[in-house]
Amino acid sequence: MSIFFRKAALIALIVSPSVYSSELVYTPVNPSFGGNALNSSHLFNHANAINDYEDPSARDIFDEQESALDRLASSLESRLISQLLADVGNGNTGQLETDDFFLNIVDDSGTLLVQIVDKATGESTEISVSGLNPDL
Repeated sequence: MSIFFRKAALIALIVSPSVYSSELVYTPVNPSFGGNALNSSHLFNHANAINDYEDPSARDIFDEQESALDRLASSLESRLISQLLADVGNGNTGQLETDDFFLNIVDDSGTLLVQIVDKATGESTEISVSGLNPDL
């Protein structure tokens, strides 16, 4: 039997193709450790796909939609503030009172003074902007 195995091994060595080898080179995948930067989005998406943690304090923006009345009130407030600022540019002063805050705008010889008072807390913020040139 040993002659049979010797002949089989000799035939296998003669018939088998040549085998080449080279150094084993490690290339990292994660870009944080020197890998290809193009892998970052794939790794991030994969991590998010297997993450089953949900933040209990996170709120879904689609659950709390503004009503039409809230959107109208917000739009009117924005329009009134815009008109108030335009009037101040013409030399007028103005005030605006909403449910949440009190706004006082004064043009003091080229310096725009804006005072905002929060009705809930009573906190006051003053903004002073100088160097504004009115539109001619």
